[in-house]
Amino acid sequence: MNIEYMTEEHKRLSENAKKPVPLEKWGPYVSDRQWGTVREDYSPYGDSWGYFPFDHAHFRTYIWGEDGLAGISDYFQNLCFAVALWNGKDEILKERLFGLGNYEGNHGEDVKELYYHLDNLPTHYYMQFLYKYPQQAFPYDLLREENKKRSKHDPEYEILDTGIFNDNQYFDVYVTYAKNNSTDIAIRISITNRYKEAAPITVLPTLWFYNRWAPHGSLKTKPNLSPAGTNTIYATHPRLGNYYFYYQDAQDALFTDNETNMMKLQGSPNESIFTKDAFHEAIINGLHINELRERKSGTKFAPVYRYTVGAGETIHIHCRLSEQYIETPFDDHFYHLFEIRKREADDFYAAVLPKNISQELLNIQRQALAGLLWSKQYYHYDIEKWLSKSDGITPITPERQHGRNSEWKHLKNQDIISMPDKWEYPWYAAWDQSFQCIAMATIDPVFAKNQLLLLMREWYMKPDGQLPSYEWNFSDVNPPVQAWAAMEIYEIEKRRRGKGDIDFLKKVFHKLLINFTWWINRKDLKGDNIFEGGFLGLDNIGVFNRSIHDKGEIQLEQADGTSWMGVYALSMMDMALEIAMVDSSFEDAATKFFEHFILIAEALNEHRLWSEEDQFFYDVLCMRDAPPQPLRIQSIVGLTSLYAVSTIKKEVFEKLPDFAKRFAWYKKYRLKNNRFWPKEELGDREELLFSLVQPDRLKALLEKLLDEDGFLSPGGIRALSKYHEQHPYSVTIHNQVHSIQYDPGDSTSDMFGGNSNWRGPVWIPINFIIIRSLRRLGKFYHDSLLVEYPVGSGNHINLFQVSTELAKRVISLFEKDEEGNRPIYGPYNWFYKQPGNEALILFYEYFHGDTGRGLGASHQTGWTALVAELINELAEEDAG
Repeated sequence: MNIEYMTEEHKRLSENAKKPVPLEKWGPYVSDRQWGTVREDYSPYGDSWGYFPFDHAHFRTYIWGEDGLAGISDYFQNLCFAVALWNGKDEILKERLFGLGNYEGNHGEDVKELYYHLDNLPTHYYMQFLYKYPQQAFPYDLLREENKKRSKHDPEYEILDTGIFNDNQYFDVYVTYAKNNSTDIAIRISITNRYKEAAPITVLPTLWFYNRWAPHGSLKTKPNLSPAGTNTIYATHPRLGNYYFYYQDAQDALFTDNETNMMKLQGSPNESIFTKDAFHEAIINGLHINELRERKSGTKFAPVYRYTVGAGETIHIHCRLSEQYIETPFDDHFYHLFEIRKREADDFYAAVLPKNISQELLNIQRQALAGLLWSKQYYHYDIEKWLSKSDGITPITPERQHGRNSEWKHLKNQDIISMPDKWEYPWYAAWDQSFQCIAMATIDPVFAKNQLLLLMREWYMKPDGQLPSYEWNFSDVNPPVQAWAAMEIYEIEKRRRGKGDIDFLKKVFHKLLINFTWWINRKDLKGDNIFEGGFLGLDNIGVFNRSIHDKGEIQLEQADGTSWMGVYALSMMDMALEIAMVDSSFEDAATKFFEHFILIAEALNEHRLWSEEDQFFYDVLCMRDAPPQPLRIQSIVGLTSLYAVSTIKKEVFEKLPDFAKRFAWYKKYRLKNNRFWPKEELGDREELLFSLVQPDRLKALLEKLLDEDGFLSPGGIRALSKYHEQHPYSVTIHNQVHSIQYDPGDSTSDMFGGNSNWRGPVWIPINFIIIRSLRRLGKFYHDSLLVEYPVGSGNHINLFQVSTELAKRVISLFEKDEEGNRPIYGPYNWFYKQPGNEALILFYEYFHGDTGRGLGASHQTGWTALVAELINELAEEDAG
């Protein structure tokens, strides 16, 4: 893109791309939840939710990061800013989002708040966040009590069920950030009373330092906040440097320290009254308020604004955080800056999003991408330090030294990472990250590439080549989607910029070569190319926990583990071929992974994983002194075989003679010796198709995939076939019966932890991969392969058209119907039809398999943001 056609945001991104780490110094890097995380758990037996519960968060200092409401920080989280609120009735200030831990929710952890990511730019020069704050007392106890009463068969009791929003008795709190430059940030807090009567609210725009000076910290010099003139605070930090915080006239200005209230925590005397929760006590109970007013320094500061907001009225509070001293911080330019940056955001998205789609679809895309950007988080976790030191509250115990993540002492993370959901999952997960990076590639391909590579760096990847799975258990095994994701990101950037980033592919390839070797050595016990990946990110999609193996007695040969490795090998081949077209030294590597793919395809197709009777791929259970037993469950485990699809163009063989020669020899050798060779098909452009699934089996799988009484739901492909609604499946192992049935919504089993959800719902990442694969198959076969869609309809279309129809079903989850209802909101559509709420979108973790209602994490924008890329593709199709 030529500079004269660049938007202002593109220019900023271009400058950031020149940095070693392409990051803005300030961004939305503050977590939505730090309590209840593994990092903050110093208990002997890994009780994260119990060791640091929500009830401690307002008075207890964190070790590994900070959280806040609509918060921002610098990229090392030295200095943080967030908003605190009080409606005059709550027992604590609203400083952070509330939700239930695993002990409290009938379907595991779940945030119980209403908040929305309205807008954001990749450089965060413009950001907007909306929080809906009840005017009645926040129903903390009611949410806990009602969810405890409910069984696994009951739905979650949500905040909209409590009735506190029924009469619009709440405030809309908009927090908007507009940067003047990278270290000068304008802040606007706008509060609208949605109720028919006036209501009081207290607002505390809060500035504080992450506590690195406590005995467990690394700072020798304590940072400080102090007055520097009228309505100005001077912030000094030995690492960050100096900043100024400007605020408009307020009723109060209070100082305290970001220190634990030990009296509340364990009955020990505090060194002073200036503890983390001092603002709560002062504002709500009037305790020590004069001392806080008179104090002129601290590590936590807030001006206090008290308003009575009239019915329908909006009030505004402005602040500014800057590296520079400014004599008139709230001049005309300050107020105009919000309009300027909003206009630049509009210009940027007008340039990167399709022009031939409805405003409704553009709104879905923009909020999906805003949520993705808001979910960047500072993540700090040094496992060796975490294991070897105390938090000053609980002594070091022998159990911790050999407990959770103790095999990952090399892992030392301190980076800005794109999180799946900063409340539900305020920690990265290896395969979530891959999907998030694909969605990110549309708006910031440089950051997307950097993020994908980050998890392969030496301070993340284990020395033996294993990638860290996720914080709860880094040793769990996620599907190896990184190579596939790298090619997706590469192709997205290539389509948009006309040129792909070969250096990026080379870096990814070198790292994944190590990881691929780990899979071969660790997850193929018999050396027969049948893989036993274990968990593979699918929680309870099977009849038992697939991570638990008794290698002496039980082995599970996994159809999906084997298929994922087929995807991995084929993606590595694609990557090597793409690089080899400009660097012939990768030609041998392409040959290596092509042959790996053939061996894996042979194992999948000629081993016992395929059931001729059912025409489906199944896991096979192997037990001592018993014949192998297929686990006849129709789930995405058996559909994973569809994911591996690639074509090799004629010019590749012409440009790479060594690859062509080896290919021809290998084919001749295997056919001559009656060994497996995939059915070779030549396209109309003389390209060769390679897939794990042979054409006859492809048709059989598609019959199940496209059956509305099977996998096909109104909102996309289900994870478990609806066939099991009428046909539950059971297997007996060591005299214990294990069963599975179709659950369209939240799982009725907690087999794999408290938040175990993979049964029959719709998951967008799985749909995305299926749609991608069918698209490639459709481009190859055209009308030579037609299937009935849906099964029983008499309507026959090609696979490209099937991929389009599946994409439309997924997108329809978020779209309004003729009555203004969105499937994602189910019984709560009444709220989202209220004036002002009609355009608000949430991006759930997964979706009800029959109704499309959003379930699980409500802000899982990470992989659910893939809906934005699906919209892009449909728009390109319509335009082309």
